[in-house]
Amino acid sequence: MQATKVAVLKLQDGTEFQGRSFGYEGSAAGEVVFNTAMTGYPESLTDPSYEGQILVTTFPQLGNYGVPPSGGDDMLKDYFEGSRIHCRAIIAQDYAFRYSHWLADKSLAEWLKQEKIPGLYDIDTRALTKHLRTHGSMLGKVIVDGSDDVDFYDPNAENLIALTSCKVPLVYDSLDGKPVELDGDLAPAADGRKTVVLVDCGIKHNIIRCLLRRGVRVVRVPWDYDFNTIEADGLFISNGPGNPAFAQTTVEHIREAMTKGKPICGICMGNQLLAKAAGADTYKLKYGHRSHNQPVRRVGSNQCFVTSQNHGFAVDNNTLPQDWEPLFVNMNDGTNEGIRHKTLPFFSAQFHPEASSGPRDTEFLFDDFIALL
Repeated sequence: MQATKVAVLKLQDGTEFQGRSFGYEGSAAGEVVFNTAMTGYPESLTDPSYEGQILVTTFPQLGNYGVPPSGGDDMLKDYFEGSRIHCRAIIAQDYAFRYSHWLADKSLAEWLKQEKIPGLYDIDTRALTKHLRTHGSMLGKVIVDGSDDVDFYDPNAENLIALTSCKVPLVYDSLDGKPVELDGDLAPAADGRKTVVLVDCGIKHNIIRCLLRRGVRVVRVPWDYDFNTIEADGLFISNGPGNPAFAQTTVEHIREAMTKGKPICGICMGNQLLAKAAGADTYKLKYGHRSHNQPVRRVGSNQCFVTSQNHGFAVDNNTLPQDWEPLFVNMNDGTNEGIRHKTLPFFSAQFHPEASSGPRDTEFLFDDFIALL
């Protein structure tokens, strides 16, 4: 029997769930959300879109395959989607103290303690998830026995995009090499490759990998960088955490880029920012989409895909201008899952075609974008 401390999750509405600690024995506060994926906790924990959130996993057991090695010092970790854990805490029904996987080099508990992230188990996650589905995602805090209390924290009231974006422009030439900081004007690629400007709103690393595997040079820029000063063949807008209303500077830059007519693609937050640049509105979902099993349908067809998703805001289809249209729709609740311009090479997806983790059924969207360059 493992010696663990009592811990409690306190929700803003006064509801409490008592369990035990298996991670860092400290307090944390954030927005409590749930994810219905069966695997992929290393990718989810390091996904910047979870910044400021307390993640509830509905799959019964956590930690059974440990944690893979972090890799080298370059910014593209082999098995992670960011350079650190972004969740404020993680909650499970059961925790596997013994892990088994050929790739693992530490336990999930060890990793959480290293990064000072609380982890709770012995929680009735079914009851907790039903509560969140009924009342919506809400603020909460994790208190481990012996740790200090903390105030509730609302991540949606803060510019999380700025918090998770890169700080300087970076140029990626290959998957193997480290990025170099852009210093001055960008010269054309010596080998004639296409160049894609990638706006980092809190990017998952596999988006960069997917682009590099398709033979383009990637220039990754901060969320508020005026990327219109860079001569490129196309624009890609990444995923990211929180409220898209904080990225008005990015929206203005996207709107200017549209006047050039070059291909534009967005993922997740990128879908919302492209829609706002077009003139549409966004709104907060009751409890968001966080899973590997979200079914979407391509509008105008019976073609359906199973997708990986992680977002709390959505585009309002009713506010799309006349020259824009929905590209995908969610089969569960009818919400927007992508948009496209009717005549120009602009499109986006609310889901994650790069997966990591989750199904890669829609990775062809990267091919569609590259074909437009």
